[in-house]
Amino acid sequence: MRAVVFDGFGSTPEVRTVADPAVSPDGVVVAVEATGLCRSDWHAWQGHEPDVTPPHVAGHELAGRLVEVGSSVRGWHPGDRVTVPFVCACGTCHQCAAGNQQVCEHQFQPGVTHWGSFAERVAVPRAETNLVALPDELPTTSAAALGCRFATSFRAVLRQGSVRADQWVAVHGCGGAGISAVAIAAAAGARVVAVDLSDEALRLAAELGAEHTVNGNRTPDTAEAVRELTGGGAHVSLDCVGHPASCAASISSLRTRGTHVQLGLMPPQRGLPPVPMHEVIARELRVLGTHGLQAHEYPEMLRLVTGSRIDLDRLIGRRVELDDIPAALVAMNETTPPSSGITVAEIG
Repeated sequence: MRAVVFDGFGSTPEVRTVADPAVSPDGVVVAVEATGLCRSDWHAWQGHEPDVTPPHVAGHELAGRLVEVGSSVRGWHPGDRVTVPFVCACGTCHQCAAGNQQVCEHQFQPGVTHWGSFAERVAVPRAETNLVALPDELPTTSAAALGCRFATSFRAVLRQGSVRADQWVAVHGCGGAGISAVAIAAAAGARVVAVDLSDEALRLAAELGAEHTVNGNRTPDTAEAVRELTGGGAHVSLDCVGHPASCAASISSLRTRGTHVQLGLMPPQRGLPPVPMHEVIARELRVLGTHGLQAHEYPEMLRLVTGSRIDLDRLIGRRVELDDIPAALVAMNETTPPSSGITVAEIG
C-alpha cells in the first residue's frame, strides 16, 4: 500500500510503498477512503507524543470500508462503512467497564501507538469495542471530519461543559476543533463568542452561529472583551488552541462558577502553562480536560450531523489527496494555518 512515512521527528515525510497491515483475530483492516489532518498529527511528527517511534505513519481521523475481518470478530463484515474513535479502547479495564473508553487504561491510538490513516489501509484491533457504523446518508469525507476535532468538541461542549440553551460559550481558537465547538454550541442553543487571530476563521465562526467575534490581533485583552460582551463572563469557555496564553485567557473569560474545558494539546516539551489559580479559587471555577469520544457516544453525534442541525461540509476548509499530506504537515509549522476549518485528504 501507499503511505506517508516519516523516518525521524521533524524530518520531511514521504509517500512510499510499504507492506499492507495484517489483520489480528479480534481486529479488522480498513481501506481508508478519507482521513483528516489535525494538529495532533503535527505533534506526532514533531516528537511530542512519547508513544510514537519512527519510522511512523500518522493519521487518526479516518473513514472507510472493511476489507478484512478477524476470525473472532462478530457483527462486522467486509464492505461495511466505518469510522473509529481516535482513542481506541481495550474494552475490559475499569474505565471501559464504567463506560469511559475515552480514558481507557490500555488505550491505543491509530497514528500514535501504531501506524495510522495517512495510508491506503489501517489495522484496528479490538474491533467490536471500537468500530462505529456510518449511516448511508453521511458521505465518507464528512465522516472523516468527525474523527478527532469534531468528536472531541462534541464531548467538550455537551458532556464536560454541559452547555445548555441561552448560556454564553467562549471558544478560543477557531481551527478545526474550535470551529466545530462553535457549531455544536450554537446548535445546542448557546450564545457563542468566538476568539481567533484570523478574520477568515472568525467569518466562518459567525456563519456557523457565533453571536460575537473577537480578533486577538486587534484586541489586547480578549478575556476582558468576552466578559464585556457576555455581561460578566462566559458560563463555559474552551481553549481549542493549546497555548499558555489561550488557556489563561479562557479561564479569565469565565463568570463566577463557570467551567473551562481544555481541548488544545499543550505538550510538556513546551513547559507547564501558568494557570490563573487565584481566579479558579476565588470564583470557584471548574477546570476540566477532555479526551476524545467513546464509540458508544457516536450514534448521538451522528444524529446531530445527519439531522441537518450541522452541515459538516461547512466545517471542511480544504480537501487534499494522499500525495499532498507531506506538504500539509510541513505547512503546520507556520503559526497561522493555510485555511480555516478542517483539512481532509480523500484517499480511496
